Formats: sequence, structure tokens, C-alpha cells
Amino acid sequence: MIQAQGLTRRFGTRLAVDGLDLDVPRGEVFGFLGPNGAGKTTTIRMLAALIAPTSGSAIVAGHRLGEANREIRRRVGVLTETPGLYRRLSARDNLLFFARLYPVREPERQVERYLRLFELWDRRDEPAGSLSKGMRQKLAIARALLHEPEILFLDEPTAGLDPEAAKTVRDLIEALRSKDRTIFLCTHNLDEADRLCDRIGLFRTRMLAVGAPAALKKEMYGRRTVVHLASPSPGIEQALDLPFVTKVERLDDRLIVSLADPDAENPALVRRLVELGAEVRFVNELRVSLEDLYLDLMEGRDAKA
Repeated sequence: MIQAQGLTRRFGTRLAVDGLDLDVPRGEVFGFLGPNGAGKTTTIRMLAALIAPTSGSAIVAGHRLGEANREIRRRVGVLTETPGLYRRLSARDNLLFFARLYPVREPERQVERYLRLFELWDRRDEPAGSLSKGMRQKLAIARALLHEPEILFLDEPTAGLDPEAAKTVRDLIEALRSKDRTIFLCTHNLDEADRLCDRIGLFRTRMLAVGAPAALKKEMYGRRTVVHLASPSPGIEQALDLPFVTKVERLDDRLIVSLADPDAENPALVRRLVELGAEVRFVNELRVSLEDLYLDLMEGRDAKA
């Protein structure tokens, strides 16, 4: 659905996107994560055929960037970080205006469909500027979907929203999942990305890592068992001489043990600790957040070191 090879964009002497390689299949929710100024919005603008790359190539919805830009624009929907609605026009007239630009067949019916879908039908005649921020964001997503795009680019869809409005938008994104629609989601909300995305790309001018959140965390950190001890014995971590234990760290009354397969190896680990005189209170797996992964990769830290 989206394939990019060496996609690069410069603004004068500033390198905004550096040799991006990317492959996003049809039906995937792909999270594009990175700090402010990393080049995420520039990437979206290139892939949506709104600006030209300096070099590199891309195929978007089956059409080559630079050769069939009009066809690409017909097949993508874009939600920018700011909704960009006409505040004095009603919610309905905002959508009708954009429906006629594409153009959309039966615009009146399509506008009504999306206003009802996003629970905005009862507010259809109110000026967009009078709606709450969450409602305006839903209206902007409806606008991006009017022409039934194959690819939906969402740039910070929950930025600046209160928790209730942000949850409404997240639920909406979840509802938009489809085997026929690809969603490309730029967000600073790492918990949001962890919950919504099939795969994520961590990006700072260049792509640092791509994969499913759980797989990336496992690759970066391995799997670790936390053993909670009632009365820690001095030096017990040095005596833990099992061949499948790759690393042991002591933290107060806990041992952090790195293992290849905790499900299979935890029983032997607990038995050996008891043999060494440890009083084991309970055992659980160390959970690593996407925030930990993000910060370590952005700062170039090796979490396994």
C-alpha cells in the first residue's frame, strides 16, 4: 500500500527526511513516532503527494509518486495537526464543500452518513467554530474520509484534546480499522500507539526501528523475570549458576533475571534459588513500556548492555 525507497527531503541546507525506506501493507495501522522536528509531517506531506521529495521514490496506493500525484491524492485522506475547518460554516456545509472538491458521488448522502457515524448529525447546522475541540477533530476526520480513501494519514489526531475527547477519537480510529484501509498514524502519545498500532516506526530524520511494539521491546530488552525475595541472601546473584541465565541484577529485595524463555525456565530458576536458601515471595515478568523503548532508541542507548 505504501512503499518508499530512499525518500529524502531537504529544505535548503536542512535535511528533514533522510533516505526513508518503508513498506506498509494494506489494512495495517502503522504508527510513526518521533520527537518534534523529526520529519514526520514532512514524510506525510510527501507520501500524500503534497510536496515533492528531493530524491528517492515511493509507490502509494499503487501509484508512483511524481508520476501520478493526482491519482494518489484521490486515494488518500489527510488529517493535519490543525483541523483547518471553516469555522463560520456549519458542520454540514464544511463537509459538503470538501465533498464537492473531490468530487464525491451523492455528496448529501455521504455527508449525512459520516455525520451520523461520528455522532455529529444533531449538531450539523451549528458553525464548526462553536463545536468543542473533540467534535471539531471528529469533523476533520470525517472530512478526510468522505471520498473513501484507501490510505488515511492522521497527524497527531488527539493532540490537545482532553482525556474524554481523546478517548472518543481513539475509539473512532479503532472503529475505522479495515482490511481494505491503511491508517498511517503520527502521534506523540506512546500508550495510544501501543494500543492502536499493528506496527510502529521510530523515526528521527531517519528510521531507527520498525516492528510490532511487543517484538521491538523483546528485541531491545529480551525477557526478564523479577524474583521478589522475603529475606535476600548476600551474594545470591553471583551463586545463580544456571546456563540459561544471561544476566542477574540486584535491586533491593528483587532479582532481575534475563532469560531466553521465562515460561520454560522460571521453574528451574525458582528451584535453584530455593536450593541456595532464598525465600521466594513471588515471581513476575518485567514489563517494559513503549516509552522506555522510545527514549532508549532516541538517545542511542543499548538496553541490553
